[in-house]
Amino acid sequence: MTEELELEEAPEEQEMKPVEVDPKKIPKIDSKYRLILLAAQRAKQIQRGALPRVDMDPRKVKPTTIAREEFEKKKVNFEFTKEK
Repeated sequence: MTEELELEEAPEEQEMKPVEVDPKKIPKIDSKYRLILLAAQRAKQIQRGALPRVDMDPRKVKPTTIAREEFEKKKVNFEFTKEK
């Protein structure tokens, strides 16, 4: 059984509205390897223009650092999906 990681995709058009995150609904990240995979996916979204969900300037801070900070502060919605 293989699990896939799925992050919410960044919208095509940049809208300046806050993202609502319910920390109770975010699954627990069970290993540092899974955290690395999730942060890498989020960093790619930031590189492609997604707005950071923490107070960091993407022009001055690396996307991987921003993504890691977002996960530490539980600012990213994600869910685990099982591949059939």
